[in-house]
Amino acid sequence: MIRRRRVPEELGITIVIILVAGAIGLISPRFLSLGNLELLLLNGTVIAFLALGQAFVLLTGGIDLSTGSVIALTGMVAALAMRSGMPWWAAAVTAIAVGALVGVINGALVHFLKLPPFIVTFAAFGYAASIPLILTGANSVNVADPTFAIIGRGALFGIPMPVVLVAVAAIIFVVMLRLTPTGVHIYAVGGNRETARLAGIPIGRVTILAYVLSGMCAAMGGLITTSRLMVGYPSAGSGNELFYSIAAAVVGGVSLFGGIGSVQGALLGAVLIATVSNGMNVVGVQSYWQPLVIGVIILAGVTLDTYRRQMSLSELLRRQSRSAPPALGEPAVAAVVPGSPDRTSDSDEPRT
Repeated sequence: MIRRRRVPEELGITIVIILVAGAIGLISPRFLSLGNLELLLLNGTVIAFLALGQAFVLLTGGIDLSTGSVIALTGMVAALAMRSGMPWWAAAVTAIAVGALVGVINGALVHFLKLPPFIVTFAAFGYAASIPLILTGANSVNVADPTFAIIGRGALFGIPMPVVLVAVAAIIFVVMLRLTPTGVHIYAVGGNRETARLAGIPIGRVTILAYVLSGMCAAMGGLITTSRLMVGYPSAGSGNELFYSIAAAVVGGVSLFGGIGSVQGALLGAVLIATVSNGMNVVGVQSYWQPLVIGVIILAGVTLDTYRRQMSLSELLRRQSRSAPPALGEPAVAAVVPGSPDRTSDSDEPRT
């Protein structure tokens, strides 16, 4: 029997990226230049980190609106820590710990108080944006340690360090989702929370872990942003970062309803968003058109996701109706499997 090879779900968005890049390259050959492609990757690393973290939260059926503010918070924490005399690596670890702390707070409020993730993370968006302004009086802070530039400006074997960091994080997350019980639990919680609870899955631990990973990924985005500029801005991340992170995860195939998606899809979604944004800049499209285009992309992704989910649900109901037991008073009908002999025709023949 010949087994059919399963077509990867990421194939569709890969084709879209190639078509979009090819179209923009035809309009402006400068888009395909080596320098512009490197700039595209560098700008896309922050979006990629946010999309990776957002993917974990979406897989559990939640959403994280605090990622943009966490970029500002963690970047300022790193800058202030270095100004106080802390070495750059310790300041980076401290910033990541702060991002994880925001994730713990979000996850705990969502799970233990049963608050809607939208409300919890929207509140986190507010206080995470205000704390850097309060600490610095709305002033920027210069990075004191020049070695800190290695995070955003360094390179490893000619590959920009932010790209290396994204690749390492993606590999770790792929292994986590595919090869560990934690990955199974994340999909199970997003697929059906009540069933996961009855199966003995620690829902609280899984939910908090998803928000912690999102906070840590946002912290990495904050470190890259601060390192590239060598200045901590209290208003960093207040642009379209949140908008782009959700768009990248959704168009990459991560379901807003939970339980469906992959790390690879989220990364490809980030590449698509970065390609569209960079391409519009190269072509000369005004910046106020970009949210409109990204909004249309989000709408298309959510529409496809909803349609796919409805099709899956209808297929499930169809299978349930086929396997449902007959009602009282109705004769039972034997199911005939295609390719098998019909047992009803020889049921009355004596056995030899």
